[in-house]
Amino acid sequence: MITLTDKAVAAVKTALSAATEPAEGFRIMVQPGGCSGFKYSIGLESVPREGDAILETDGIKVFLDAGSQPHVAGMTVDFVTGLESSGFVFDNPNARAKCSCGKSFS
Repeated sequence: MITLTDKAVAAVKTALSAATEPAEGFRIMVQPGGCSGFKYSIGLESVPREGDAILETDGIKVFLDAGSQPHVAGMTVDFVTGLESSGFVFDNPNARAKCSCGKSFS
């Protein structure tokens, strides 16, 4: 359903090891908002929720709620490090348009 690059896997593993509360994995959600209509919300997750799809990549559990699943099908998640900013980057084939920051899409 989605693919995590090696850099994204490493970033999630780092976040999980540094978490102050126990976490089993990483949640990706699509929510209304942003300048293009939808925005990504990501974070650590301790337990799956009802209706979640749970994917596992290189020992990382990725939780996807039922409403987000159609929006992220086929998406690749990467992690980039730059001089001005670092963070997750989403290559989503379902996005018809996206804002310049890459965090929201339509």
